[in-house]
Amino acid sequence: MKRFLAACAASLALLGTPVALNAADTYTQTRHPIVLVHGLLGFDALGPVQYFYGIPSELRRSGAVVHTASVSQSNSTEVRGEQLLRELQGLQARYGYTKFNLIGHSHGGSTSRYVAAVAPGLVASVTTVGTPHKGSKVADAVAGITSFTGTTGAVAALVNGLSSVVAYLSGSGANPQNALASLQSLSTAGAADFNRRFPQGAPTTACGQGAEVVNGVRYYSMGGTSVLTNVLDVSDGFLGAASVFFGFEQNDGLVGQCSSHWGKVLRDDYNWNHMDEVNHVFGLRSWFSSDPVSVYRTQANRLKSLGL
Repeated sequence: MKRFLAACAASLALLGTPVALNAADTYTQTRHPIVLVHGLLGFDALGPVQYFYGIPSELRRSGAVVHTASVSQSNSTEVRGEQLLRELQGLQARYGYTKFNLIGHSHGGSTSRYVAAVAPGLVASVTTVGTPHKGSKVADAVAGITSFTGTTGAVAALVNGLSSVVAYLSGSGANPQNALASLQSLSTAGAADFNRRFPQGAPTTACGQGAEVVNGVRYYSMGGTSVLTNVLDVSDGFLGAASVFFGFEQNDGLVGQCSSHWGKVLRDDYNWNHMDEVNHVFGLRSWFSSDPVSVYRTQANRLKSLGL
């Protein structure tokens, strides 16, 4: 009996060997936490629906510590940036983090840049996804049309109301909303003014790249150049209509290809529209496009390899 038990123990040990050799998945285990920063009308989560749809859980599955910011759904870059800064300081005080890897979509990208500029010691890296660094022609068009028709106030009130509803449902109802300030920040003129004051990582040519490292912070950017990517995606119709303001310029429905450039450009022509960039709506996208979740995982692994 003793020999039998010994043989069983040895067999179990052998069977367990592959499991022991297969260490826990650490592909996205960055040194510093990842903080995902939403764009205009964005949120952490609305019930089971995440703004970065399915992305936080996949990053965590492979070892990353992930937080999702809750800043104003619509407001100026500076106001949103100050909110994000306070949130990071709160996380630092609570958990003892030293730095953060910020990944911002759309307006979340410039929001992240603000924090990196005013508090570089708190930021290890900034990755912007579909961010209108040079402003959006859609924002310019909305400002022009509403001004011409005298509907600026009415449209602003509508967006503020929608922003407040999203904020309430996502648990961030205390954040102030200011649609006009958001529109100004996202306009060509507003973006130019912001870039003049916070140029860290700015491209050195009209459609080129900028410095990858400034003040100890690494800057990366990526974006898409497709608009109508899935007939079942309800957002495609809106993005398709908005894309007409770009003429023949490549865009994702809201942001021009060159406008998405900042720091080191990882890629600017993914087969994504503006919502595909965060895996919305519910992961619907072109069958032939890159998986956004995999792209975020790859970026996390890049940051890990750099010791960030």
